[in-house]
Amino acid sequence: MGKVTGFMEYSRITEPQQKVAERIRHFQEFTQPLSLPEWQQQGARCMNCGIPFCHSGCPLGNLIPDFNEAVYQGQWHKASQILHQTNNFPEFTGRLCPAPCEEACVLNIQDAPVSIEHIEKNIAERAFAQQWIKPQKPAVRSGHRVAVIGSGPAGLAAAEQLNLAGHHVTVFEQDARIGGLLRYGIPDFKLDKSVIDRRLHLMQAAGIEFRPQTQVGRDLSAAQLRSQFAATALCVGANQPRELPIPGCELQGVHQAMCFLSHNNRLVSGEREADPALMATDKCVIVIGGGDTGSDCLGTAVRQQAASVVNLEIMPQPPAQRPAHQPWPYWPMRLRPSSSHQEAGEPNWAITTQAFLGDEQGHLRALRTVAVKWQNKQGQMTCEEVPGTEQEWPCDMVLLAMGFTGTQAALATALGLSRNARDLLAVNANSHALDDHFYAAGDCRRGQSLIVWAIAEGRELARQIDLDLMGSTRLPSKGPGDLPPP
Repeated sequence: MGKVTGFMEYSRITEPQQKVAERIRHFQEFTQPLSLPEWQQQGARCMNCGIPFCHSGCPLGNLIPDFNEAVYQGQWHKASQILHQTNNFPEFTGRLCPAPCEEACVLNIQDAPVSIEHIEKNIAERAFAQQWIKPQKPAVRSGHRVAVIGSGPAGLAAAEQLNLAGHHVTVFEQDARIGGLLRYGIPDFKLDKSVIDRRLHLMQAAGIEFRPQTQVGRDLSAAQLRSQFAATALCVGANQPRELPIPGCELQGVHQAMCFLSHNNRLVSGEREADPALMATDKCVIVIGGGDTGSDCLGTAVRQQAASVVNLEIMPQPPAQRPAHQPWPYWPMRLRPSSSHQEAGEPNWAITTQAFLGDEQGHLRALRTVAVKWQNKQGQMTCEEVPGTEQEWPCDMVLLAMGFTGTQAALATALGLSRNARDLLAVNANSHALDDHFYAAGDCRRGQSLIVWAIAEGRELARQIDLDLMGSTRLPSKGPGDLPPP
């Protein structure tokens, strides 16, 4: 696969980025494409490794050596066909996936891995530019109507697969526009919303119906879903944010990260006017949480011209290299600075917040922290406060980006469904089925996870629904061994 000696002849390169001083002036994507010959050289780096562990690293089972070979040979149309066999939306994953496939790349044992993620993105972009991607209309309709609740990556993947199987698919979304967290959670500088819209146009042309501004429990009841549809796929995410119940959490200026991010996305798209309370402009901003959501808050606050931006993270700083106890090809917990960290600075590690401090009018003025020390006690990591490290951080705005704990109870209650101990929808064992009508996939089934996992979940859910409705299915599957337990 690729050129036999390519990995020795060519070094890994990825898309260059605009300089920080330039890109923080706008909300557009800021990567700059390489030339086609440069991408062919990157495809050539895919070595004849015998067993492509990148397959096991990818939740979708993408045929990575195959499309790398096609890129190396300049066969971009063939590469697009190979990629779309397993991935409905490579233009999303090619921008947003942390690339577990690259960590599992055999070349990554002693060299830099193949630039799989960016190759994937550029295959998709070339396919769109050449108009190779067409609406996928089924040859025959089954007569069954299937509802999909939620239009994030899991819901869209399920909808496309179910439509390919011949079912009449209607996607319901509570927000004003289709896309879920792709549209309202991820900043435009990481995913321009025109990238979503062009895919939605294809899906509509293929026969999928979208109904935004429809909320289950308010506009659509469980009885209506059962009577009007043969099955309902719930792809509603794990959108219950983790709270920080410490003194002062009620102060004006303390916000959940998703409120801040979705407000900015709606502002950029022209859906709403600015709410001064959710603008970082001229404010001293502190982001609590060092994951992807926290990183998105950093980049957004910088672009809104915050007076200062600080990132606090309770976990210790991970090592720059793969830890010995997380050997290849496993996903390692190592330091991965994002583009937003280049703009706003690295997190302050191993710090926990003790209290938010306010003024007499109830406005946030500062927060108080203390350093923590992590220790492994009987196989479990615990943290202890370090005496004498208390510190006050002046601030006007705090953004809580500490992840999500599960699916909101209101939806489960409205549909008469149960949640499990993790506050996720309680599917049957090793299944996507909740009962004889409702199914679940994505974060609401497995917990907060990656976009690539959401797409894989949506595909598997569609296959199970098609099998249950028709008695057989031609939709592809990675196999039951790849379906994680709930």
